Amino acid sequence: MSGDGSQPSDTMAERSEDPTWKHELLLNANRWLVTAVLMLFVFVGLLVISEGSPVSLRALMGEKEPVHTLFQALVTALITGVTLVVTINSLVLSQELGAVEDQRGRLEGAIDFREDVESSIDAPISPPEPASFVQSIIAASEERATDFREAVSDSRDEELKDRVDDFVDNLTTHADSIRDDLGNAQFGTYDVVKAALDYNYSWKIFRARRIKNAHVDSFDDEAREAYDELLESLKLFGLAREHFKTLYFQWELINLSRAMMYVAVPALVVAMSMLLFFDADAVTGTVLGIDAIVWIVAVTATIAVTPFLLLIAFILRIATMAKRTLAIGPFILRDSSRGEEIDWE
Repeated sequence: MSGDGSQPSDTMAERSEDPTWKHELLLNANRWLVTAVLMLFVFVGLLVISEGSPVSLRALMGEKEPVHTLFQALVTALITGVTLVVTINSLVLSQELGAVEDQRGRLEGAIDFREDVESSIDAPISPPEPASFVQSIIAASEERATDFREAVSDSRDEELKDRVDDFVDNLTTHADSIRDDLGNAQFGTYDVVKAALDYNYSWKIFRARRIKNAHVDSFDDEAREAYDELLESLKLFGLAREHFKTLYFQWELINLSRAMMYVAVPALVVAMSMLLFFDADAVTGTVLGIDAIVWIVAVTATIAVTPFLLLIAFILRIATMAKRTLAIGPFILRDSSRGEEIDWE
């Protein structure tokens, strides 16, 4: 047997094949900042296209009504967008509504899960805050890993001890880093979920199981018990991560709904004003060598599409997180070399 496969990096950004700028855009960057970047791209794009067009916008407006056609479509799209926001809110809120028996089942399930975690972390009660709750599970996995190493320390299987030492060193180092990241994290921000996603528990479960499978004959009762407790703590972390990820998705969708409401009304006012009050003949002159009409249309069109750009910014993060966490447990859906060097015989 050649080994346990190549060791993945400790953070999701390092494990990703995407360039750093793309990872920042998709996940880490503030969503309002991403929206501003998209607005700048639309605004500059319109100016560049207007300069590259063989026909000027003023000339087109003399023959057709491109501006009125554009803003009529935008008004319709904005009203449809508000309807979409109401639908999103309804879907999110529907998860919170239900008969008393449904609510009782949710409550009992949550309490049962907390009791399982309390048993794993040897605490009378688990922390109520998500960041502290995840911290306590990670600390428990770190402690159980150390116990596992001590349980095999007297084994005559030197290869087992070397593999466990390497596994535990990686787990404890990674756990310390994640606990530091969670120290000041507040739920509702991306920081809690980001730290949880960085802790690649699926690889740790895979590697722990691989060690046991390869050296099962060298495991005594103490090692088996320590291994089972370690595996249980990693499984509980996986469940906690999925639970808080789901809550975060709901939180983000609610934030998206509110944000779209905030920007939809000004965008609608601007679009309607361009339909009702804009007179191209009253606009003369140029600014920085570009016709003033182009500046006005570019600015107002960018404002009018802001709700759509905001939707893109939020959905980019949600969709990326969902794609990278589709599988629960030791299943790897992305390109990986984890198992390339493993001798399964």
